[in-house]
Amino acid sequence: MHIDWGTLGTIGVVAAAAAVSVVLLVAFAILGLSASSTQPVGDPGDGGAPGARSASGVALAVVCLLAAGLIVCYGLYLIIG
Repeated sequence: MHIDWGTLGTIGVVAAAAAVSVVLLVAFAILGLSASSTQPVGDPGDGGAPGARSASGVALAVVCLLAAGLIVCYGLYLIIG
C-alpha cells in the first residue's frame, strides 16, 4: 500500500482553505446585515423605519453568501463527479 503524501497534503491544504473561506464569507455576510445605516434609527426625525439596513450592507451580504454557496456547490460537484 502506497500513500502519496504530497497529494494528501495538497488536498488537506485546499480543504482547510475552502473551509476557512466559507466561514469568513458567512461572517462577512452577517456583518453586512448587521451594519447600521449612516444615521441613527429610532429618532423621531430620522425618516427611516426601525431596523432599516444600508443598501451596501445588504449587497455585501448577498455577494458573500453567493460566493460561499458557489464554493459549497463546486465542492459537491467534485465529490459527486
